[in-house]
Amino acid sequence: MAELSEDARKLLDAPNYATVTSINPDGGPQSTVVWVRTDGDDVLFSTVKGRTKPRNFERDPRASLLVIDPDDPYRYVEVRGRVTMTPDPSGALIEELSQKYRGRSWEDKPGTERLIVRISPERVTLRG
Repeated sequence: MAELSEDARKLLDAPNYATVTSINPDGGPQSTVVWVRTDGDDVLFSTVKGRTKPRNFERDPRASLLVIDPDDPYRYVEVRGRVTMTPDPSGALIEELSQKYRGRSWEDKPGTERLIVRISPERVTLRG
């Protein structure tokens, strides 16, 4: 398991958008922009059960996540690791992230099943 440096953690904990990549059944990449936060050395984001990302992660838990510093596009952190997912029936994580990124509450459609996606880093690269 890799550790997040203080500089990597600052990029991940600021309201910077992240791109997470999973692996499609055909082996090709599938990338999505997500909101993130750290939990120790892990990186968390929220998704909805049944979407492509969680289906991909159920089949192949490998992930790559990239955050680019908006003030210096040559400075970035990449986190590669394995994913675990847990139910988030109250939507606590998406609410926390919505407050962080938008400054207001999040509302899902009725019946939405939220998941907390946790990337446990195996490799962390900080550039710039």
